[in-house]
Amino acid sequence: MLPREELLKGIENRDSLARVIDLAEQALKTWEITLTDFLSPPELAESQKVFSRLTEVQMLPWGGYPQAERQRLGIARSELPIDQTQVSVIVLEISGNFLFDPATHRDFLGSMLGTGIVRDKTGDIIVLGERGAQTIVTPELADFLELNLTQVRSVPVKTRRIDPGELKVREPKKKELTTVEASMRLDAIASAGFGMSRSKMVSLIDGGDVRVNWKEITQASYQLKSGDLIAIRGKGRLEVKDMAITKKQRYRVELTRYQ
Repeated sequence: MLPREELLKGIENRDSLARVIDLAEQALKTWEITLTDFLSPPELAESQKVFSRLTEVQMLPWGGYPQAERQRLGIARSELPIDQTQVSVIVLEISGNFLFDPATHRDFLGSMLGTGIVRDKTGDIIVLGERGAQTIVTPELADFLELNLTQVRSVPVKTRRIDPGELKVREPKKKELTTVEASMRLDAIASAGFGMSRSKMVSLIDGGDVRVNWKEITQASYQLKSGDLIAIRGKGRLEVKDMAITKKQRYRVELTRYQ
């Protein structure tokens, strides 16, 4: 048995991690690979961080393509081989004519959930503009959605499974930049990286919209370090790269922004 209470200590997504622990214990007991449902980035980060301390189990995340935000975890004993093909997902195409009634990510997700499924069974949704969208789901949902997902907004749609190689994933735009700041405070670095005022950034931090390494941070004075990843809902991500001290004892920070 795994040290459950020790693993759950100080965890933000406690219910989610408890389910992952259950599946890990099942994998240890049965010598079979177990699979989680789709996890959000914060849930993934916490699970992988916690289980990195254990030597008896291994985890492999996969969400249909390398940059997927929502991913399933394949869990196995350390002695067993595991690869992406064993973390099963299905890619669906939702096609329709959205030229006169454009649909957003929220519209597609809402229509999928409106069929009665739960969010945990769905991965990323890739919106393709007037042509529709593609989405990634657990295998048991594919037949159901092919039959029941027939409309998004006012647009009739056809839902069918496609080969993962047909995914139309857009590479994230990257922008490299450098800033010089008096400190490594979150509000200072993030406002420079995202190109917004310090007061606006403080407002986002206070509102719970900012995460560092997928953990919600609500203190503007939080001290960043090299390697940290800042994510803001609806704004993209910012990676803190190299940092150096200038002659005037200020911080020169290299940043990469992903949009």
